[in-house]
Order: sequence, then structure tokens, then C-alpha cells
Amino acid sequence: MGTSIWHQQQKKQRLEREIAANLDFVIGSVTSQGPRGGYSLTTKELGKTRSKYIRTSMVDEVRKMTRRHQKLKGLLKELADLNWELLKANHQS
Repeated sequence: MGTSIWHQQQKKQRLEREIAANLDFVIGSVTSQGPRGGYSLTTKELGKTRSKYIRTSMVDEVRKMTRRHQKLKGLLKELADLNWELLKANHQS
């Protein structure tokens, strides 16, 4: 295992705080609409690509929110792995 249960629990608390601090997010990619200008938030929903118009004044904020989504995915993966390690440690004979 490598680290103590106490250290793992501390790491779990840190991850939970970090996840809670990044819940202001949107899923998708900011895409440019070519020479005519404008931006869209593009996502996949039930296998179909969906685009939502983004006002120019919102582009920077939407990009920040999509980065938060990417960060959250990594944090959730890390938390899931840590939860698995804690579960195994709590059920050792």
C-alpha cells in the first residue's frame, strides 16, 4: 500500500475540498465558427453533437468552466482510486 490510512484519509479530505471548489463547470469544448466569427459550446448528448451559441462576452468564462470540468474528471478519478485503496485497507483480515 505504501502510505498509512491516516495519510490516505487526509488526501481524501483534500480531494473532497478541491472537488467542492470546482463545481462551477460546463461540459464541452469551445469552438470557433470560422470566418463569420462567433463561438459555440459543443458537446455530445446521446451520441449526437450539440452546439450552444456563446456570446463573445462569455467566451473566457466558458473556457475557464470547461477547464474546471477537465480538472474535476482527474480529481474524481484520483478520489475513486483512493476510495478503492481505503476500502481494501478497511477489509483486510
